[in-house]
Amino acid sequence: MFKLFTQKKEPIHAPLTGKAVALEQVPDPVFSEKMMGDGMAIEPTENQVYSPVDGEVVSVFPTKHAITIRSKSGAEILIHMGLETVKLNGEGFQVHVAEGDKIKKGNPIAEFDIQQVSNTGTKIITPIILLNREQFKIENKQNNQSVSGGQDVIMEITKI
Repeated sequence: MFKLFTQKKEPIHAPLTGKAVALEQVPDPVFSEKMMGDGMAIEPTENQVYSPVDGEVVSVFPTKHAITIRSKSGAEILIHMGLETVKLNGEGFQVHVAEGDKIKKGNPIAEFDIQQVSNTGTKIITPIILLNREQFKIENKQNNQSVSGGQDVIMEITKI
């Protein structure tokens, strides 16, 4: 009963510098139709990828295009750098973390060569997905605005 009064919103910061957009604008139905979960996307303008929260690295895809982080509250956040980027087999991506690493909000976790990836004809828009949405509620999404990676809040989550 008192749990309701102790709910604290957890800010999710932009993992990239660029323009924050609604997930529904991502030109891939897996993301736009929220098949993997709800969240936001960023059209990046810079290569550096930052941790959006304090937490732990849960997984780094072998192709280096996606990283999952678990926040201190248990939220699992997927940063999927670009669309269809799995086919690049790691070309254009450099990861600075490994599974199990403890990280802080704003720590550099990867580099994503947006020019190199764009040159392959692959989309660079980057979904940020709350994978365990059944445990959290998302609020205050910041759509259609410029954001600074590792600094600006793009959404807030609350444990249900």
